[in-house]
This record gives sequence, structure tokens and C-alpha cells, in this order.
Amino acid sequence: MTTAIKDDESAPAAHHLRVIQADGTDPLAKCVADALETYLRNMDGHAVSDLYRLVIVEVERPLFETIVRHANGNLTQAARMLGLTRSTLRKRLTEYGLAGR
Repeated sequence: MTTAIKDDESAPAAHHLRVIQADGTDPLAKCVADALETYLRNMDGHAVSDLYRLVIVEVERPLFETIVRHANGNLTQAARMLGLTRSTLRKRLTEYGLAGR
């Protein structure tokens, strides 16, 4: 089974990648590549911009949420797991509106 995405039309002014079908055995790299291929195909000739930021936001936010939850909210442990400093993790969590959760 392949991963497919489509543009999330419910988000005003910002594009989001949304998985509509995935095989849990596919490596993350394949899921990202499939999602990007589908996204670009669905753009149907429209200009694509800021794709790097789109991908980073779509991957980084759930990464931080999952790791902080796994560390039971312990930011020192979460930062260590991520290979970041605690202050960098706190800054990124604030950027994503995840601080204090």
C-alpha cells in the first residue's frame, strides 16, 4: 500500500500535507517522498513556494509532540532524545504553540 496525500483545503492561506492512506511498514523517507510526489502532482501547474518550510512544519511538530509525550513532559530528557539543547527545544515548542502543554 502506498502513502498518498492531498492538499488540506480546510486550512486558509496555508497548504498542509495530509496522509489519506498509509502502510505502517513503509519507512518514513518513503512516506515523505510519496506525499511530496502527490502534493506536486496535485498542484496542477500552480506555483510551488516555501516547500521546505511546509515539510519541516509538517514533520517537526508531530516529532516534538510525540517525543515530549514519550518523555512524560520532561524537556531535558526530550531534548536529549532529539539531540537538541533544552533551550532550543523550548523555543521550538513555543513557535509551534506547544509550550506549557
